[in-house]
Amino acid sequence: MISNNHKGGRSLGVLILAAGEGTRMESTIPKVLHPVGGRPMIFYTMRLANALKPSAIGVVIGYEADKVKASVTQIVRDCGISRPIHYILQKKPLGSGNAVLEAVPFLKKFKTVVVLCGDTPLLTFESGYALVQSHEEQKGQVTLLTAKLSNPKGYGRIVRSPLGEVLKIVEESVASSKELSINEINSGAYCFEVEALQVGLKEIGAKGPKKEHFLTDAMELIRNKGGKINAYMSQNPEEVLGVNSRIQLSHAERILNRRMLDRLMLSGVTILDPASTHVDADVEVGQDTTIHPSTILRGKTIIGKHCQVGPFCFVENAQVGNDCEIRMSQLTECRILEKCNIGPFAHIRPESVIGPRVRIGNFTEVKASRIGFGTKVNHLSYIGDAEIHEDVNIGAGTITCNYDGKAKHKTTIAAKAFVGSNVNLIAPVKIGRGAKIAAGSTVTEDVPDDALAIARARQVIKK
Repeated sequence: MISNNHKGGRSLGVLILAAGEGTRMESTIPKVLHPVGGRPMIFYTMRLANALKPSAIGVVIGYEADKVKASVTQIVRDCGISRPIHYILQKKPLGSGNAVLEAVPFLKKFKTVVVLCGDTPLLTFESGYALVQSHEEQKGQVTLLTAKLSNPKGYGRIVRSPLGEVLKIVEESVASSKELSINEINSGAYCFEVEALQVGLKEIGAKGPKKEHFLTDAMELIRNKGGKINAYMSQNPEEVLGVNSRIQLSHAERILNRRMLDRLMLSGVTILDPASTHVDADVEVGQDTTIHPSTILRGKTIIGKHCQVGPFCFVENAQVGNDCEIRMSQLTECRILEKCNIGPFAHIRPESVIGPRVRIGNFTEVKASRIGFGTKVNHLSYIGDAEIHEDVNIGAGTITCNYDGKAKHKTTIAAKAFVGSNVNLIAPVKIGRGAKIAAGSTVTEDVPDDALAIARARQVIKK
């Protein structure tokens, strides 16, 4: 394990760079808050930082600082991160070197610091851990995380000596043709001895039309003063891919989704067509469940064991019990208890609790309702703001008329009631146990237990 007690009795810190606007994203949303796998990009960096067991985590914020801070605060709560979080404001967008310079009061607390970018959501704990271990073992002043890419366009290149020693990092915009042919790239993840980092930061100059200070320039300065720069090369090049555009965001989404699907399949879930299946990072699926093609599982969805989900399903922040079947339907913020059959073309909306052993059929919508054991709503119905008890039959075309133009009202249907086809239940209304509602009725008054309600005009035939 990584020790928190380094030489001199001072501990390891992690600094996350999250101040950038991300102009190439063409967005008003801060770059690190763009979602990947259902979570903002910085979620994955925060989770990695916490896993490295630092004494504290610093987050450099700048563009839309309040929004980034609020998101990080939520991530800390969601992940149960107990380490101190320090926010450092980068007053002007003057590059990564300036961002780290602003963080020097935080960095001084540590002997060693890991610097991570908030826009690298694919970086794994294995590489982060190996970076710190390599730094400790090789006893240099800086250790870089690098990778070899078949197409290194857009990344800084690692320039080495003939003996393999790291000399410097050259940004692509100022690289020579020989340097551009190098395919070993800088990932943006570093491990620094803080004393050496401070020395390098003091001397880096401004570059480019924006007069920015680049952290990569500190490497050559550290080396020129006798420092040693080492590199740990990732064995998984895709994890170092950063996100600077919507195109790169889609690449990261695809890679992360593949990881999520692999995780599920290794745990005993059958995914018939991974290419058409999307699963967010927080989704859980039980053993021996089958996910059919063109299915999307979003948010904090939990699917039980031995279920059949899909094809063509969208499930978001829903809980589905064991032995359920869901076909061509949309479920959002609802609970489906065990042995339910949903769809095709059903829509289960928020605050609904369905089951167990309930059948919700084609073209049926359920909103903010509880439907009890064994009840059937087979087709073409709207059930809203209702409480339906066990073993009720809801006929085709039944509507709970829950809204009077000003407020929503409740419909209650007791156990073993039978509601015929094309019935309108004008809420608030209660249907008694074992009661029967004749087809085509519009019910405006409560119906007693075991009664038959017929609420329709007598047929008149005129010639």
